[in-house]
Amino acid sequence: MKLANKVAIVTGTSPNIGGGIAECLAAAGAAVVCVDANPANADDAARYLSSTGARALAIACDVCDETQVKAAVAATVEHFGGVDILINNAAKFNRKGVLDMPVAQWRAQVDVILTGAFLFTQHSARAMIDGARRGSIVNIISTAGHQGEPRNVAYSTAKCGLINFTRSIAMELADKGIRANSLTPTATDPSESFERAVRWGRPAADGSAILAVMESFRQRVPLQKLPVPTDYGRAAVFLCSEDAGMITGTDLRVDAGAVARYWAWDPTMPMR
Repeated sequence: MKLANKVAIVTGTSPNIGGGIAECLAAAGAAVVCVDANPANADDAARYLSSTGARALAIACDVCDETQVKAAVAATVEHFGGVDILINNAAKFNRKGVLDMPVAQWRAQVDVILTGAFLFTQHSARAMIDGARRGSIVNIISTAGHQGEPRNVAYSTAKCGLINFTRSIAMELADKGIRANSLTPTATDPSESFERAVRWGRPAADGSAILAVMESFRQRVPLQKLPVPTDYGRAAVFLCSEDAGMITGTDLRVDAGAVARYWAWDPTMPMR
């Protein structure tokens, strides 16, 4: 198992991307600390992982509150003996543009994405160093962080900032034996997330509306198929394993070719 005896913290463990990553890390042998501002997300994720025989711990935590972050990292060390892996996935969604977003909402969204990653990175990296562990940090980006998306100004800006945050900490922590990389998802097929929610004990949801929206996204990506959270989870396992031991400061895009696509090319049209 690639991550046997490792301890991972994952922030933002809803049944979507964070939950998929948490499940993949656990399947690879890691103990997983499920962190979420919504206690139900943390509890359901950890309960499910424990039911599969994995080691898991649920922690409700506001990633913007340094006292809570320090307590979460300390609880991880106390419960599992240390920290080897940090996945900064927590995010806040608020689709507004520069003309209509109140500054308080801007600050709240940027705070979760950037300040949350900063705080968990700072305190997790200190724990890694104190425990003499060669750690791995993975920051979850978005294709919106690579491209200009209208009416999503705070999210796009913060995710773009997280890319260079990754490069900066990768340089600073290199001599400490800690690698830092980012992972870029894109629009995600929600069917696996619906199934995961049911496995976690939640009622089945009618996902027809979001499935219809995602179909339009599917037609725009070169692979003509959208990733599912497990695709991101496998990539995270790779980045956190010794297979990626010489990779740091890099962004791994798991986006079906979305960012690389030439803007004028329609993937649904036949090549000539």
